[in-house]
Amino acid sequence: MGREERASFIFSHVALFIVFVWFGALKVFGLSPATPLVTELLARITGIIPFHISPDLFVMLFGGFEVVIGLCFIIPRLQRAGLILLVPHMVTTILPLFLLPGIAWQGILAPTLEGQYIVKNVIIIALAISIYVDSKKSYICEVK
Repeated sequence: MGREERASFIFSHVALFIVFVWFGALKVFGLSPATPLVTELLARITGIIPFHISPDLFVMLFGGFEVVIGLCFIIPRLQRAGLILLVPHMVTTILPLFLLPGIAWQGILAPTLEGQYIVKNVIIIALAISIYVDSKKSYICEVK
């Protein structure tokens, strides 16, 4: 791996670490501006999930889950776990675009501020795919 590739690899991991740990910690400590969106989503899916959980506990657990994902990206041996955990997280965070259109959209292809917050997850998904592809290249190089 060249110097530029190595720097990109490290920066990608650190960026995901910062975003997930920071945003997750805000939820854990009750300081996240996304809390109303998360609790509204929980209220919407309550009939779908087979158990009841208080909104405050759900937000804290969701934030803790984000912190764990962030830590996985900074600990090399846990990178694959982070990628796996990222899948259900991205599915959950994209749900408001479909289940809460009044909160996520102000018009056709015009997201609200909350909607923009969700749509930006496309960048996280692209970065995760890039990390996954890079990890496969590294593994292939090590095997040969």
